[in-house]
Amino acid sequence: MAVTINTKNGTVDIENDVIATIVGASTTEIFGVVGMTSKNAVKDNFKTLLRQENYAKGVVISANDNGVDVDIYVIVSFGVKISEVAKNVQERVKFNLENQLGITANSVNVFVQNVKVVAE
Repeated sequence: MAVTINTKNGTVDIENDVIATIVGASTTEIFGVVGMTSKNAVKDNFKTLLRQENYAKGVVISANDNGVDVDIYVIVSFGVKISEVAKNVQERVKFNLENQLGITANSVNVFVQNVKVVAE
């Protein structure tokens, strides 16, 4: 399913994979986010860190008439305040979707799947 934006010159269809890639890139920029994990990995109770080039695997996009709903599955660093990291992810994702694609994010749900101790 794609998001359709109507302009004076015609329509623009943006696929969910494109939206998910922008969301994933925005998420990994946040301090405290170590990586992203696949939603399927949660079902299997098997956690894996995804490489940076695979941003879309930790993101689920649900498009509707008013915008999109975003679910993000992340792994955070040990010692950070999880609520602040999640809040920063939500704000960055909403900002980037509106400024880069012109899409309104109705909700951005952050699911912290794991905490990882990062060697300094």
